[in-house]
Amino acid sequence: MSERVLMTGNEALAEGAIAGGCRYFFGYPITPQNAIPQYMAEHMPEVGGVYLQAESELASINLVYGAASTGAYVMTSSSSPGISLMQEGLSYILGSELPCVVVNMVRGGPGLGNISAAQSDYWLATRGAGHGDGRCLTFAPHSVQELHDWGADAFPIAQKYRAPVMILADGLLANMAEAVRLRERQEPPPRTQEWAVGGERNGRPRRIINSLWTDVEVMEAVNRRMAERFEQAAANETRWEEYGDDSPDFVFAAYGICARICKTAIDRLAEEGIRARLIRPISLLPFPARPFYEWAERVSRIVCVELSLGQFIEDVRLASACRCPVELIWHTGGVLLTPEEVMARVKEML
Repeated sequence: MSERVLMTGNEALAEGAIAGGCRYFFGYPITPQNAIPQYMAEHMPEVGGVYLQAESELASINLVYGAASTGAYVMTSSSSPGISLMQEGLSYILGSELPCVVVNMVRGGPGLGNISAAQSDYWLATRGAGHGDGRCLTFAPHSVQELHDWGADAFPIAQKYRAPVMILADGLLANMAEAVRLRERQEPPPRTQEWAVGGERNGRPRRIINSLWTDVEVMEAVNRRMAERFEQAAANETRWEEYGDDSPDFVFAAYGICARICKTAIDRLAEEGIRARLIRPISLLPFPARPFYEWAERVSRIVCVELSLGQFIEDVRLASACRCPVELIWHTGGVLLTPEEVMARVKEML
């Protein structure tokens, strides 16, 4: 096992991507994710990779489109307004059935907002990826170690399902520092995908990447293929963590940094005789509906804790199927929750 190294979330994710085989990175600076392109600019040459600072987020995602067309392990990163600008390009990538990795370190909004941590891009990450029926597979780490691991693990998942994978975190996770056990750097696998472009090779005909389908039957067939792959992803990639009492009075629902706040609150509530459990979705799309459905029949309520004005709670309510009340503790616009505030609000509810 490698020694642990103190790194910020941005740095750990960037190093994880390099370790996982990322060899092309295109990005544009925006706080709070600036340390990712900075790290890539410094370290991609060590592995023969390509770093390019594009002139805008629109250019970044279209450069990703080109590299993804060749089957390369390619990534971009940005923060909330920048991800908004990438929506058209993401839709083209989805329509072309291409894999890539997109990192969103969420900041307060809407608008230009601020650079504080927020979770108000949940809808953007789980209902977004531009126009049409496609969506990104979305995963939400809650520690610097998980950011590092997902930096590597996102690439084979993107390749397997031929779709963008979004890593959704926030400004606090991006810039907090924790000890990380680094993965060894690996070379990306050979580009043998049957769909990848690259000119005529070994006598095979040229391949063309396209997202324009004027034949409506063909367009529906593309959407059906995407839907089938998302069903496969739901069967294979749905992930969550549970933490806390095995016989709880109520259940917390939280992801990302809010899940860590809830873990602290659970430990402190236990000292006062209040039993609680946490369901933490790691995959936001596909969403882990089953544990919410099962626990909703056994507890008095589910309490959603999120740094947004009730976005995540919609999926929790759908998953729980009205089996118990689902309540909300929130801040938005970059205002942070504390374990003490969560504890006080829960006591009022109970």
